[in-house]
Amino acid sequence: MNRRSFLGTALAAPVALALDPVSSLGATTGGGVVALATADLESHVVALDITSGRVLKRIRTLEAPRSIESSPFGHVVVAHTPIGAVSILDAATLTVRAVVRGLGEPRYTAMHPAGKLAYVTDSGRHEVVTVDLDRSRIIHRTRVPGPARHVSVGAGTTLWTALGSSAARIAVLDLSDPRRPRLVRVFEPPFPAHDVVFAPDGGDRVWVTSGARNALALYRIHGGVPRVFATGAPPQHVAFSGSRVYVACGRDGTVQRRGLDGAPVGAARVPHGSYNVSFGSFPAFARPAVVTPSLNEGTVTVLSPGGEVRFVRRVTRSAHDACIALAG
Repeated sequence: MNRRSFLGTALAAPVALALDPVSSLGATTGGGVVALATADLESHVVALDITSGRVLKRIRTLEAPRSIESSPFGHVVVAHTPIGAVSILDAATLTVRAVVRGLGEPRYTAMHPAGKLAYVTDSGRHEVVTVDLDRSRIIHRTRVPGPARHVSVGAGTTLWTALGSSAARIAVLDLSDPRRPRLVRVFEPPFPAHDVVFAPDGGDRVWVTSGARNALALYRIHGGVPRVFATGAPPQHVAFSGSRVYVACGRDGTVQRRGLDGAPVGAARVPHGSYNVSFGSFPAFARPAVVTPSLNEGTVTVLSPGGEVRFVRRVTRSAHDACIALAG
């Protein structure tokens, strides 16, 4: 499909510009599914109702919360890159349960799908750090040959991490012992890599986005040359819902929807700077949803699985990352 006509089908969405006061810190969650977004400049995490967009709570944290990731077991990890710490939140109560220090520059987190373990990339010390979520402590550090950033786990057996924001290399770690990841190889992608994400189909396919080009690559982890596709402006980020793929292109102000084969399906207009993207599904409590925060506008946009914008809510001055969790 022609890229220009493809993006021309994007949807427009109104933005609710009222910034909720910090007095909402004491609000109750009321239960259900929430989007959690980092308020990078204001030292808290914003919890929004995924259906209405109402701000339920502002969770005070250490300064500079940058990335955020939820686990299947009710933990949420927030990385505070400038101060070398991560906060572990309890999703059910929307409170900070522990702070783990002793990192250099923690960037992003991938969760083990079957164990209460988090893998945090430390770009300052060139490590992937294993955190025991129940004990709230570091249990292992795996050295990698570069400043690890975006990270993904496939089927609980393999971990990939891009060694930089526009990375010349990607590191592959073996998770046969999930508590002690082992570096097994490093390879060069077809372009400077940014995000790496395993597709949720058994871990055989990996999507790699670019930090420098309008391109993304689809890999088979067992070998072969990747398929490269044209996409929106870099850097891009990826999330999945079954056979649907969502590619956030923050500089373009779009979230693209693609098939698992990489073919474009449609696109939605979102606020400029909506770089990161996440998907969550708790069908017993709420509709599935895609969430993308804006670093530039401080908004959180929620889209349907089909890619239609449900609402845009301004919640802070700058929102770097977001995830979806079950609260209450």
